[in-house]
Amino acid sequence: MSKRNDDAESVHVATDDRALEIGRAMHARDTVAQNLGVILEEVRAGYARVSMPVGEHMLNGHGTAHGGYSFMLADMAFSYACNSHGQMAFAQSAHITYMTFGRLGEVLTAISEEKSSAGRSGVYDSTVYGEDGRVVAEFRGLSRTVKGRVET
Repeated sequence: MSKRNDDAESVHVATDDRALEIGRAMHARDTVAQNLGVILEEVRAGYARVSMPVGEHMLNGHGTAHGGYSFMLADMAFSYACNSHGQMAFAQSAHITYMTFGRLGEVLTAISEEKSSAGRSGVYDSTVYGEDGRVVAEFRGLSRTVKGRVET
């Protein structure tokens, strides 16, 4: 559950319909997502779910999905979640812990949720799952809002 603690600034919290509109607009402009087959499955205020199939071009020297792709998928979910309120936001920092690896041919899913927010800063947790429900990676992203609204 998201906790918003907006002290000195007035923040406009988007409805879930508006959050979905924002997510769809961002996704349409995201050439990385398009080129890798990332699907935007769901966006609500402070929440996003995306998925991506693991292709041969994503495999490392061990024949498993390179961790960078898990990071990227978690980061994309984080991006949609932290921008879902309508205020333009960027990653300030991020950390990931890999629990296991993605496999060729499976679809990875990342879910990101807002944990807290104060002023211009937000904390989001993303989890990357394999098709069988196993946790592939845990990601924490810190966001920072900037001037301007997300274009739709």
